Amino acid sequence: MSTSAPLLRLYTHPACLEHRPGPGNPESPARLEAVVEAISARWPDQRWEHPRAATRAELMRVHRADLVALILDSRFDDADDTLHIDAETVLSAGSAEAALHAAGAGIHAVDAVLGGQVRRVFCAVRPPGHHATASEAMGFCLFNNLAVAAAHAIDMHGLTRVAIIDFDVHHGNGTEAIFASDARVLYLSTHQSPLFPGTGAASDVGIGNVINRPMAPHTGSGAFRGLWSGDLLPALNAFRPQILLLSAGFDGHRRDPMADLQLDADDFGWLTGELGAIADRHASGRIVSMLEGGYDLNALRESAIAHVEALLRS
Repeated sequence: MSTSAPLLRLYTHPACLEHRPGPGNPESPARLEAVVEAISARWPDQRWEHPRAATRAELMRVHRADLVALILDSRFDDADDTLHIDAETVLSAGSAEAALHAAGAGIHAVDAVLGGQVRRVFCAVRPPGHHATASEAMGFCLFNNLAVAAAHAIDMHGLTRVAIIDFDVHHGNGTEAIFASDARVLYLSTHQSPLFPGTGAASDVGIGNVINRPMAPHTGSGAFRGLWSGDLLPALNAFRPQILLLSAGFDGHRRDPMADLQLDADDFGWLTGELGAIADRHASGRIVSMLEGGYDLNALRESAIAHVEALLRS
C-alpha cells in the first residue's frame, strides 16, 4: 500500500438510524447519534462517507438464505410496527435497510483498505453484528457485519490471514461459530463471563484459530491490559495478519449498564494503539473497525473518541 494513502475514513449511513427496536430497548438510534456527534465535534474536518448496501449474495457468504429472507422480506403495515425475533432482537420497518448498510459498510471498508485508498476505516453503524450466527439473529444483532466483511476479504481479495479482534464485553458467539473451522481467520476475544450469551470459554479453540479469554466481573483495566499484552497480542503478531477487523464494543466501560468489567475509555484507546502497531508491522496499517456495543451514551462518546484518536496515530 502506498504510504501516501489517507490514514482514516469514517463511514456511517442515515438508514442505520431507522432501525427502531422500540421504547426501552438499549440498542437505540441514540447510540449512533452519540458516536457520530462526538467524533464530528472532535474532528470537524473529518468527512463522513456513506457506504453502499450489501447484496443478498454477499450476506449469504456467511448467513443462511432463510435468515436473510426473514430480515429483508418481512413486511410492516405501519411505520411503528415491530416483529420480535426474541425478547431483545426486534425488526421494524427500517431494519432491513439499516442492516443492509451496516453489513455493506464492512464490505465497502475492506475494499477501500485493500484497494490502497485508505489505511483504516471506522464504521459507525447499527444494528451491531457479532452475536448473529449463520442461521439466527440474536442479541440485538441481525446480520454479522464483521463476518460478512471477513468473508468478502477472503473470497474477493484472496486473503489467507484475516484477524478478527473482539473487545466487546459480550462474547461474539456468532463470529466464532462462523469461522471456528476456517484456518484463514484468527478470532481473538476478551469478554466478561458469566454474561450473555454464555459462550466463549477458554477451552473453545476452534481448530486452533480461536482464542477466548473470559474475564470475571470487576476485573478492571490491569487484567484487561495484561491479557492482551501478555497473551492475545503476541498470538496476533505471530499470525502475521494481512488485515485487522475490529468488533469495537465499548460496553466494557465502568459506567455501562449492561456489564461490570470496569474499563475506561483509555483502555480502548490503549488497545487500539497496540493493534495499530501490529497492523503497521504486518498489514500495511490496514484496519477496519465496526461499532458493536456500548449503552451508556456518555461512556460511548468518550470511548469512541479514544478509539478513533488511536486509529489516527500512524
